[in-house]
Amino acid sequence: MKKKIFLSLLTSSILVAQTIELEPLNITSTAIKTDELKSTDAVEIYTAEDIQNAHVQNVYEFLNQQTSVIAMPSYGNSFSQKLDFRGYGINDGYQNIVITLNGRKINNIDMVPSLLSSISPSSIERLEIIKSSGIVNSGDGANAGAINIITKKNRDKEITLYGGSVIDGSFYLGHSNEKLSISANAEIQNSDGIRTINSNGDKDESSLKSADFHAVYAPIEDLELRAGISYARMDLIYASYLTLDEYNDDPKQAGAANWGATEQEFDTDTINGGFSYYLSDNLSLNIDASREEKESNYITYASVADYVYNSGKAAFNYENKNIAVVAGIDSFEGKRRAYENETSKDNLAGFVISNFMFKSHSIKAGMRVEEVSYKYRDTTLSLKDDHSLYGAELGYNYTFNKENSLFINYAHSYQAPDIDRFFNKEWSGNVSFNGFIDPMQTDSFTLGYNNIHSNNKFKISLFYIDLKDEIYLSPLTWTNTNIDKSYKYGLDIYNKWLVTDEFNIALNYNYVRAIIDEEGDYSGNDLPGVSDHNIKATLSYLPNKNITLALTQVYRSEAYAADDFNNDFAQKQEAYKSTDVSLTYTKDSLELFAKINNLFNQKNGLWIRDDAIYPINFTTTATAGFKLKL
Repeated sequence: MKKKIFLSLLTSSILVAQTIELEPLNITSTAIKTDELKSTDAVEIYTAEDIQNAHVQNVYEFLNQQTSVIAMPSYGNSFSQKLDFRGYGINDGYQNIVITLNGRKINNIDMVPSLLSSISPSSIERLEIIKSSGIVNSGDGANAGAINIITKKNRDKEITLYGGSVIDGSFYLGHSNEKLSISANAEIQNSDGIRTINSNGDKDESSLKSADFHAVYAPIEDLELRAGISYARMDLIYASYLTLDEYNDDPKQAGAANWGATEQEFDTDTINGGFSYYLSDNLSLNIDASREEKESNYITYASVADYVYNSGKAAFNYENKNIAVVAGIDSFEGKRRAYENETSKDNLAGFVISNFMFKSHSIKAGMRVEEVSYKYRDTTLSLKDDHSLYGAELGYNYTFNKENSLFINYAHSYQAPDIDRFFNKEWSGNVSFNGFIDPMQTDSFTLGYNNIHSNNKFKISLFYIDLKDEIYLSPLTWTNTNIDKSYKYGLDIYNKWLVTDEFNIALNYNYVRAIIDEEGDYSGNDLPGVSDHNIKATLSYLPNKNITLALTQVYRSEAYAADDFNNDFAQKQEAYKSTDVSLTYTKDSLELFAKINNLFNQKNGLWIRDDAIYPINFTTTATAGFKLKL
């Protein structure tokens, strides 16, 4: 049957100038694997080669420069950033995106974004973005879609070192044979900081250490065993907001009229394991479980939160030439101890998804039923709440030939409130009960077209999303509540064109409108924090097989400030602009590279409200380094 360990191995490729060809890539992170030409979803797929050629310092930088995803530091925290696509807004968009790492969901149960900085870019084999879909497999929160990250499991051995505004060193070691595959990687990142945080001239220093180890063992032909451990240690000082005058004068300054800098330490440890047993050539049983323990310590405020996450997933996979079916159960238990209370959010779901392929036709259909329960307990109060939710996906793809396809899909998805939504933290620091709020539910419709040639990959999709009870924090009352009705619509375009052997162009353009339909005085207004236009373009020049010069331009149009639900603040979120250039020289097993970010020193910031601006990518920075393959 020869399925063994090789089903868990992903191969890597090396870019060679003058021999580049584009072809449909397989989508490997969804419940049912297919290639992008036959997919019923709007997808973006980025390989290890794409990530390597971008020479980014972290996953957020790659997302923000190369994909349709918007990434912004969370109130100055560059290690834990907010994400958005499909118009859910920079405030809460990240809560509508499910992020998985090797199939393990890494979203948090509170309003803390996922720590993607702990994933070294050099360890990633593939990064897949599934838009307005994924609710059946990924569950609670997959309204905008899912970002799935798959790390390497191959025989590569490489060391990377670069310096500049950030000093970074990482390694990846892989080994595999017929029965055993093991991989290990680690990264250390340090920065002396750029912004001043006080009158003494101290800077916003930061450091991050991460490592993980994975093993896959096939003791017999029909059985595969998996195990892994990982950890990350973060220490970060991030500066507070600036007024508009301070920002215009010098975005590097600490500012006078704010709360000062914040220091945070964050530790996370994860252990996971699982197995696959192949009952026949067509049927397999897959079970995986993990436990993650985290501690977040805001040293500035003497505030410590401890988290424990336990998750498990079991599924039967059936596949033959024309039909693929996955059915299983998915469980999660999340608990946080903080602020002299204990709060938990537990999810238990059953799901089934299928894909039928007949000649030029592909049909996807799936459903998920999920129970979500909450518990809260402190010295005086004990509260409970629960919800029964369901998700559904239906999609169709017609493949005209080996180069063209048309698809349409529908998804009903949901987001159960995170545990922070039930409480208000007052200016005094006291925490009070906000009241339980309703889950958010969406109906998404997407129509798309794919055209993939050996020298051109073109994708276009139109989408419309109807929302009920969109969750938000009212800036007037500081209470968490729901928008009765809202809607979003837009257009996504992706094109990679190998113009000649020497030149190629990659373009991501996204147009989106997000409208509040019914919500008191906000009815008819734009959802704040949503830019209408998002453009990312890269021009690459390959004069020979050893040298690559790349120029990247990122532009995002202005928007209403994050708290401006009335659309009447004096200050708007200004347009984001950055021009980046990189040079790479590759010879045998050695790669040398240099990169300049924000070449023209353009100021960028995150506007929360008038005179509350967090500078981001506000100055020119440079890095240079090497990668050695052993």
